[in-house]
Formats: sequence, C-alpha cells, structure tokens
Amino acid sequence: MNDNLRRYRAIKRALVQLYPSEPTSRLLQSLHVMAMFINGIVASKSTHTRDVAKKTPTGAKVTSREKQLSRWYQNERVSYERHMLPFVETLLAGLASQTLVLAIDGSEVGRNCVTLMVSLIYQKRAIPLLWVVRTGSKGHFPADIHIELLTEVQELLPADASVILLGDGEFDSIELQSFLQDAGWDYVCRTAKNTHVCLDDEWQSLEHYELWPGSCLPLYDALFTRQAYGPVLVILWWQTGYKEPVYLVTNLSVMEEACLWYRKRMRIETFFSDQKSRGFHLHKSRIRDPQRLARLMIAACFAYIWIIYLGTLCIHDGWVKHIHRTDRCDLSLFQLGMDLLEYFLNEFLPIPVDFRLPVSSPT
Repeated sequence: MNDNLRRYRAIKRALVQLYPSEPTSRLLQSLHVMAMFINGIVASKSTHTRDVAKKTPTGAKVTSREKQLSRWYQNERVSYERHMLPFVETLLAGLASQTLVLAIDGSEVGRNCVTLMVSLIYQKRAIPLLWVVRTGSKGHFPADIHIELLTEVQELLPADASVILLGDGEFDSIELQSFLQDAGWDYVCRTAKNTHVCLDDEWQSLEHYELWPGSCLPLYDALFTRQAYGPVLVILWWQTGYKEPVYLVTNLSVMEEACLWYRKRMRIETFFSDQKSRGFHLHKSRIRDPQRLARLMIAACFAYIWIIYLGTLCIHDGWVKHIHRTDRCDLSLFQLGMDLLEYFLNEFLPIPVDFRLPVSSPT
C-alpha cells in the first residue's frame, strides 16, 4: 500500500470515528472527500487544487480528481457548522480546564482575499478556531465584524471557560473593548502612539510620555481616547532590543501580567507562516471567491491541527530521538509533526490521526 493511500485511509477513519454522531450517507461522502483534501494538502504541502489532486489516491485521472475536489469547496452544503464545528467543540472542551488564550488577526489568503481569524494559542502555535473571508487586500476589518466573529467564538466555548483575547492595533476599538468586558473576557490589545488618554484629569497623547529602551510605564485607571472609555490600564512598553515602544490597552489590573500575555500574540503569525511560505502555501491557492476559499480553509485547518497533534505526540511519546538530534530540539511543533509523519510512513508504522490536543503545557 503506497503512502498516499495509507495516509488517506487513516485520515478518513479518524474523521468518521471522531464525528460526534453517525454521519448521514451524504455527509459521510463529503467527509471522505475532505479526507482526500487533507491528505493531499499535507502530502503536496500545497492548497492548489491540482497539486492536491496529484496526491489523491484514486484510480481516476488527475483532471477528474481535480474536478471532484473543486466540487467539494464549491458545494454550499459544505460548511464550517457541519464539517468542522463538532471537532472544534470537542477540542475546546478538552482544554477548558485552563485559561484559553485567544488571538485575533487578519491575513491575505487566496487571490485578492483576506481572512479574519480567531485562534487558540497552544504550545507556541496558534490553533485555528473560526474565521471569516472577504474580498480585498489586507486591511482592517470594521469593529462590527470583529464583534460578530467573536460572538460566534463565544458560543463555541464552555460557559465557565476563562478567556483572554490578544490583538494588535486593529482591535482597540471602544466597541470591541465593551463587548469583551461584557463577555467577562480579559484582553490585551495594542493601540496607536497618537491615542489620547486622560490621567488625573489631564489629556495627553501616548507618544508624549517619556520612554527609553528597557522601560515599561503603566497608566492605571486611565480613560481611553476622547470617548473617555474606562477606566482601563494603558501600558507604554519599550522592550530592550526593539527599535520603538508598543502601546497596550487592557482590562487586566497588573502590568506584568498583561505584558506576559501579550508576548504570546505573535504566535498567530506562526499559523499564517505555517499555512503559507513554510507549509501549505494557502496564499497560492488561486481561489478568488471568499466562500469557496473559506471552505478550502476547513481542510487546510484540519491538516494543520493534525500536524500539530503529531508534533505533541512526538514530544510526549519520545519520538524526537528517532527524527532529530538528542541534545536539543530546535524544531517547531509543526516541523516535528511533519517529520514524524514522514518517519511513520518510511518505517511502515501505523499513522495516528487526531484533532484533539493534550492539556499539558498549553503555553
């Protein structure tokens, strides 16, 4: 049995077994095609339909496989709610005993499309939870789209989950901060240096405060922007080795805690780089329709979560010594997962497939 067929059958079996209810015949067929997509994305390290089709283990011609895969992401019955939501809910339920650190960010995908994504920070990686895709080049989504997406995320989370949201300067709007406060979530978001705050009845732009490399200045009980939202904690933070400071706004009360959490925000960038230049080249899929691209991202995100699972398995079950140096490991979870999969294939070992992640070390 060749590698493509072994990998595909393992993915197909896991999708059906882990689905929380017995799939209908139509859904079962759709899950099988999705398994082809996941398999082909991982095998080809591409989301381009023809590249994926070449790695699809069927007896049909490549052009026929390509049409079958294209019909899948063109099909309006293929949806996040039916195909991915049950797996995401299971994943989150398994991790809900700890603080769930979420990051929100946007990135260009496909051809002339941009996605807004909410991810879960997990072991220096960002696990995709939910996204929206729109036509256009990279730019800011309006605050109502931020809130709409996060409202959907809120519905996915266990009711008693402890949540903190991290975001860059796009996500400092008063509307979003109010939503997060009402939701009972903590947040740390970047803001602009020309933001005005009021402290002790005096308004001043953040850029007018004196800072130097290595300094960190907290502004407690500040009113944020001319809308006087707050009180909030505003932090002016110039990390050693950086060319300029960052400015943060948070509803946390401790400066050190807010800075500690914000350091994790950049991990969503690792997801986009793993999905793009270092991994599956999502930006080269050539799909220009936002809805079709959003469906393709279901398969791409499944592929990513599976590889991260393999990365955790590599560490927890002691496989690192078989694929990497023993004195230290300088590979990411994504790289470990890809290498472990190749090792299993080369050694004709069973291929484990799961879309759940262990609770240990969720940083």
